[in-house]
Amino acid sequence: MGNEQQISEQLIISPAPHISSSESVTKVMWTVVIALMPAAVFAVYLYGIAALVLMTVAVVAAVAGEAGMQLLLKKKVTALDGSAAITGLLLAMNLPPRAPWWMALIGSLFAIIIAKHLFGGLGYNIFNPALAGRAFLMASWPAHMTIDWHRFGPTNILAKAVENTAGLPPTLFDTITQATPLGLIKEGPRLMQGSGVSISGLYDIALSPSMIKSLAIGTVGGCIGETSALLLLAGGLILLIRKVITWHIPVSFIGSCAAVVAIYYAASGFPSVGMMTLYHVLAGGLFLGAFFMATDMVTSPVTGKGMLIFGAGCGLITALIRLWGGFPEGVSYSILIMNALVPFIDRFTKPRVFGTGTKPKKGNG
Repeated sequence: MGNEQQISEQLIISPAPHISSSESVTKVMWTVVIALMPAAVFAVYLYGIAALVLMTVAVVAAVAGEAGMQLLLKKKVTALDGSAAITGLLLAMNLPPRAPWWMALIGSLFAIIIAKHLFGGLGYNIFNPALAGRAFLMASWPAHMTIDWHRFGPTNILAKAVENTAGLPPTLFDTITQATPLGLIKEGPRLMQGSGVSISGLYDIALSPSMIKSLAIGTVGGCIGETSALLLLAGGLILLIRKVITWHIPVSFIGSCAAVVAIYYAASGFPSVGMMTLYHVLAGGLFLGAFFMATDMVTSPVTGKGMLIFGAGCGLITALIRLWGGFPEGVSYSILIMNALVPFIDRFTKPRVFGTGTKPKKGNG
């Protein structure tokens, strides 16, 4: 009897999938949160308690909004699985350090309620919720989103290590250092030309070793997540090692952005193409977007080829906005635009079904 029962159990056939894994949504999401911690902690050290308040408010609002929507829609409450927390944290890292706390609250609720749950919840949203929340805040309160930068000191808030090595007039130097690094490159030439000062002095400051070092370490103005490129890279490597993401999107994103910038400056006869390209790679939210937002598994393609196309498109649009657009930075908008194209990318890059030919067979009749 025992023998027959053992044979019977071996013949049981269950539906797919037949491959199990120890990974789960909760484990993946909290891994992303952990990978962001080095940059987040450094942001608090650099920008002070204001950055911590924004991150705390955004995360709490996102988790509460998630629980509230799931209760309202009579779904299982999974607000602590990490997906809402990472949305709130990413939204906060896309805010200026001195933005008012209520913007973090409103942005997180918009991201969770509108951009996520009104599309069906986790796995159904078309756009990255955190970036959709940021876009909403930018459209609603553009002044707060573009001027609430951290004040490093009375004479130079752009970077502690950068000095007026070019000997610019003090008033002009203070003016151009009120911006973020990308704002410096975007608006600086116009301000200097209007003051009758040679533009070469601007590039002497921007491309100085102290500025490049500041960009890498993170002692520069910008959004909370536009801090240390090295710490963001370290977090990205954690995700790669843990196989939460693959290399396709980060490499194609950063690579295509760098390539377009290099081609632009080379074509314009700029003398330091390599340094300017490095400046664009380290400045702004390129690393944050490439490793932590563009790689969102819900809003990015599923195939390797599709990911390469997606990342290259993000990098191209980012560079176009930075070089010719009205904003100094284009990472957020580039990802949102490419999010809308993901269904088409998936459709045209899906692999051939095993056992089928590339062309239909002709009938015998």
